[in-house]
Amino acid sequence: MTSDVWLPVPPDEIDGLPGGFRYLHWDGAPDFPADPARCVFYGVPYMKSPGVAVRPLPDMRSVRVVQTLTAGMDHVRPAVPGLPPGTLLCNARGVHEASTAELALTLILASLRDIPGFVRSQDAEEWRTGFRPALADKSVLIVGYGAIGSAVEDRLTPFECARVARVARSARTTTRGPVHPIDELPVLLPEADVVVLVTPLTDETRGLAGAGFLARMKDGALLVNVGRGAVVDTAALLAETKSGRLRAALDVTDPEPLPAGHPLWQAPGVLITPHVGGPTSAFLPRAKRLLAGQLKRFAEGRPLDNVVATAGGHPGAE
Repeated sequence: MTSDVWLPVPPDEIDGLPGGFRYLHWDGAPDFPADPARCVFYGVPYMKSPGVAVRPLPDMRSVRVVQTLTAGMDHVRPAVPGLPPGTLLCNARGVHEASTAELALTLILASLRDIPGFVRSQDAEEWRTGFRPALADKSVLIVGYGAIGSAVEDRLTPFECARVARVARSARTTTRGPVHPIDELPVLLPEADVVVLVTPLTDETRGLAGAGFLARMKDGALLVNVGRGAVVDTAALLAETKSGRLRAALDVTDPEPLPAGHPLWQAPGVLITPHVGGPTSAFLPRAKRLLAGQLKRFAEGRPLDNVVATAGGHPGAE
């Protein structure tokens, strides 16, 4: 019996899919395309709620690979213990770096140069000039120096920053310089004019940017979050922005979606985009290449890329 592969992109739109499987398209619709028990490779629907993403998993008794099209895994990780032992959970490293880093740079520049203020002035037909901060000569701290964090630094390079510092879970050395361990944040935060959060949401990073973290940021600094909303303590951030001491540019929030009437919408010095770091024209070609490449490796019995966890085993590298 041919094994099923569920894909969030129509299979006939993906070049290079290997033979030997029955390919089915499922993007989170109420009805499943077939019996989940026959699925061996599950491509998780993109930009759907966690409930939709994990809904077929309890019935996927033959699944060997769960492949997301997101860099973060928090929406499917809770389902890992219930998967058949040995099932691989893979993320979308290589898909979102360009788009997310591009948005991070956009948020930095828009916030520093007060683009939202100019848009409001244009709406009011007001000619409002004056000096604004530049990115040149600023010190930037990237918290979460993985593939996206590195891509953010790529885009910062031409902007004549005074310094770019890097933080990850553990220390290492790169061609650009040292990556500091996360326990050095108290020393690094007071030196940064711009702090960019690119961390996944884990037990260790939930609430990382809390009251103590924010208090160590220098007066007038900008916090940019393109990781996950719950990495930031929203109440603590509101206290700092309402006082005018800090500014923020957020592509992700906690809660999310941010409901109408939430105080973050009107907080002074806060720029909000609705979690649009990934979904751009750059997404689909990279997502298709990832799916085709992973399925080819799976069909040939070769190790898969981007393995972050194994059911019944130990987490992989993120």
